[in-house]
Amino acid sequence: MTTTDLPSEAEPSPPPAAARPADLRSRFVPPVPTPAWAGWLGAGIIALFAGALRFFHLGQPDRIYFDETYYATDAFALWRFGYEHETVDDSDTMLAGGDADIFTGAGDFIVHPPVGKWMIALGDWLWSLMPFGTAVSPEGWRVASALAGMISVLILVRLATRMTRSLLLGCTAGLILALDGLHFTLSRIAMVDIFLTLWILAGFACLVIDRDRTRERLVRLAEAGIDVTTVGWLGPRWWRLAAGLCFGLAVGTKWSALFFIAAFGLLTVAWDYGARRSVGQRRVFGRWLGIDAVPAFLQTVVVAGIVYLVSWSGWLFTRGGYNRDFADGRVPDGVPDFLATPIEALWSLADYHDRMMNFHSGLASDHTYISAPWEWLIMRTPVMFHYDGQAVGCDTGGCVTSVVSIGTPVIWWASIIATVVVFGWWITFRDWRAGAVLLGIAAGWLPWFAFPDRPMFLFYALPFLPFLVLAIVLALGLLMGAGEDSPRFAPYTRALGGVVFGVVVLLVIANFAYLYPVLSAYPLPDGTWGDRLWFEVWIYGSDAS
Repeated sequence: MTTTDLPSEAEPSPPPAAARPADLRSRFVPPVPTPAWAGWLGAGIIALFAGALRFFHLGQPDRIYFDETYYATDAFALWRFGYEHETVDDSDTMLAGGDADIFTGAGDFIVHPPVGKWMIALGDWLWSLMPFGTAVSPEGWRVASALAGMISVLILVRLATRMTRSLLLGCTAGLILALDGLHFTLSRIAMVDIFLTLWILAGFACLVIDRDRTRERLVRLAEAGIDVTTVGWLGPRWWRLAAGLCFGLAVGTKWSALFFIAAFGLLTVAWDYGARRSVGQRRVFGRWLGIDAVPAFLQTVVVAGIVYLVSWSGWLFTRGGYNRDFADGRVPDGVPDFLATPIEALWSLADYHDRMMNFHSGLASDHTYISAPWEWLIMRTPVMFHYDGQAVGCDTGGCVTSVVSIGTPVIWWASIIATVVVFGWWITFRDWRAGAVLLGIAAGWLPWFAFPDRPMFLFYALPFLPFLVLAIVLALGLLMGAGEDSPRFAPYTRALGGVVFGVVVLLVIANFAYLYPVLSAYPLPDGTWGDRLWFEVWIYGSDAS
């Protein structure tokens, strides 16, 4: 098996009798690329490359820009007080100048949970410990985002390698993510979408590992002579518990993670059901429901809920946060004091969530860069995070700097074709990888169509970008063939697949390099800058019409 192999592992119909251990191993535990250190080395190199791109000139622009005005200041408040504070007028200028004394003392109403802001605050703290770092600086409030972007690339390399059993395809997935403009820009700004993406991707990766480990246990039981057609409990599921932790941190960053939790929670128990049927178990529903499905709910949904509640600790265990005193004195008489205090805190938190939900339900805006979900894959309306038409730094004198948060078009446009190919593959062969990738795309994209009147932006698509990348590498692997003896692929088809693979990778590299200056606030003459933004809507948004 070569590095371009993409073994087929569709869930088959239940055999008439228990599968032989050798057959079970070939279907359940396909060979992994060897040696193991090579996989980690490849992932590390790609991740370091992504980190170098993201950390280079991380302090530019050297001011608060776009939604940093909310998240960077909220992170400082969490760091100092444990809850978000209202800020004084001109707080952005003060913060950019190194003055963190920007708070009025009153709690501030916020509309997103605190995990992403706690991570930004952690970056502030880490940066302040560096010999070259300061307590308040653009690098400080952005360093956590850059680290999250780099780690998400590392996770994707390992995940794609595990799913495809190909180090080449795994490293390609990481390289594509590292060179996507949307992922790049959101890894260099103090916003929370990159953290949402990181935790969703990490949770999904944990579920895939759990799937592999569970099937390997079944194989080992069969090889030990145990009748796997009647086996029940398969041991502790620590990786699924880890997935619940990651999903809790995801929903603690943004509520939209709930769509992924619902989708992947169903996916993991579907994998369990398929595994039991594949080894020949009969009347499996009751065993599956009690041993797999119910514990899975506890390990993912319940654990995620506990993690989410804990993420509000800074607000719960202090008294100055917005709406913190809502339920004070409302607990009925006779309730013991040791219960009254937590009841008041949780009641106030529930009312706070109701206010947050009302905000999101009634949100309206005429923002220039609003983008409907149907526009996201075609990159119709990116967001101009930053623009300075009088920047200096060119031989011509006046230059333009910008941060246009746009995905690398080659990646997103190729993902449309790849998604169609993967959908056809899933319909034809019911391959679990194709189904999982399609579900990830659907969970991140389709729910937004249910809110046509809500203002949305292109960067809402970031959480399902890793699944689009997986679709691309799966399609490329399918085109290059599934092994030398595969009857589905003639030698010329494999050669064509190799050519397409090379062309796609080179186009991704070239497209990102071409766009890099307009993504990174690099000074360019106005005419050269405009040439890189192919459509007026990329510059002016809805004002272009």
